[in-house]
Amino acid sequence: MKVVVVSDTHMPRMSKKLPDRLLRELKDADAILHAGDWTKLSLYEELAAFAPTYGVAGNNDGEDIVKRFGLSRIVALGGCRIGIAHGHGGLKRAATEAHAVSFFKGEKLDAIVYGHSHIPVLKRLAVGGPLIFNPGSPTDKRRQERYSFGIFRIKEGQLSAKHVFYGDKS
Repeated sequence: MKVVVVSDTHMPRMSKKLPDRLLRELKDADAILHAGDWTKLSLYEELAAFAPTYGVAGNNDGEDIVKRFGLSRIVALGGCRIGIAHGHGGLKRAATEAHAVSFFKGEKLDAIVYGHSHIPVLKRLAVGGPLIFNPGSPTDKRRQERYSFGIFRIKEGQLSAKHVFYGDKS
């Protein structure tokens, strides 16, 4: 199973269309995860045309998106449980990851996906703990060298992850 993971698209302010590099990966996606800051609900429909799409609201999303998706959720895909939260609301931007992880305290998860910082992250909190993943942003790299999103591969209940980095968002 191929799962495309995005966050912080900020559309249409940061881009009028999804980047070509992302579109290529969406064509054969089995599912899509979005960790918030869609900014327009129409992006959900665009992504859902490729594959089932699951997400949460971010701090730049309007009430319609918050009502539709909520601030956190757990999705079961291919035998894996994945928590999704944007990560905003902590006291400092540096606490984004910790704030996102706090939504899932006590849950047995294979991965936690978050956004907000636009900084790509791929690590484990502890041996045997969940994978912690921030895909970065496909449209708003901020101070990062490149734009990014993620791909999860799930096979026989085992999840692997990687980032896809690129320099041009067109």
